[in-house]
Amino acid sequence: MKLFDTHFHFYGEQSPREYYDAIKIPELTYLLAVGGDLEGSTLARNFAEGIENSWFAAGIHPHSAAEEQAELSRFREFKDHEKLVAVGEIGLDYFYENSPRRCQRNIMEHFLQLALDWQLPAIIHCRDSDDKFDAYQDSHAMLRDFAADGGRFVVHCFSGIPHWAEKFMELGAFLGITGMVTFPRADNIRETLKVISDELLLIETDSPYLAPVPHRGKTNNPGYVIEVARKIAAERGCSIEQIADLTTSNAFRLFNLEQ
Repeated sequence: MKLFDTHFHFYGEQSPREYYDAIKIPELTYLLAVGGDLEGSTLARNFAEGIENSWFAAGIHPHSAAEEQAELSRFREFKDHEKLVAVGEIGLDYFYENSPRRCQRNIMEHFLQLALDWQLPAIIHCRDSDDKFDAYQDSHAMLRDFAADGGRFVVHCFSGIPHWAEKFMELGAFLGITGMVTFPRADNIRETLKVISDELLLIETDSPYLAPVPHRGKTNNPGYVIEVARKIAAERGCSIEQIADLTTSNAFRLFNLEQ
């Protein structure tokens, strides 16, 4: 069984090898380290350079949109790296609004254009304020144009209602499911899981955040992706091996990798 954690963050407290050796489980075969600012993207690159069967993505998280504007030109340094497979994470976060909404949208537009120019998929962050759908509506409008121009993307850590899952999938979006699917109160995610097409499903940890049951209270890591796969298999009435095969194949297709 080969699992692909399609979204985790490496913050460099250890060397890539020390970190990887500490969290490795036999089933964890492929990893995608994701940046959220220039420093994080550089650390993600360093991880991918040091670890076999791993790749990286470079982008600016909406929380960092305002403070990272001056660094935009430097992201072009990543363009031709052999292990760069996506742009991200980028997107909109109207829950915390650490950056003004207009700034978030401008940064997202900039990186969506980079994704088109570099012919790479985008990794999208989308989180709304309570009981509102402004971020989903704004993201969908931008991604509709992106998809019309041939853009490919995943909405990572998807926690929206089935309606929005279907709206994004109409654009060809992949949807990334995290350990949140194991949370006792996450009925909405388990309900949404029912409508996600087999060919558009990805699994991820978003570590070091969102540790799944039975590891709640611990620091999350990519090795816990097996719990995400296990829960999805139970919810979809299939084997964990089937989920591993399906989601790994999907990841290789989205990120244009060769198995």
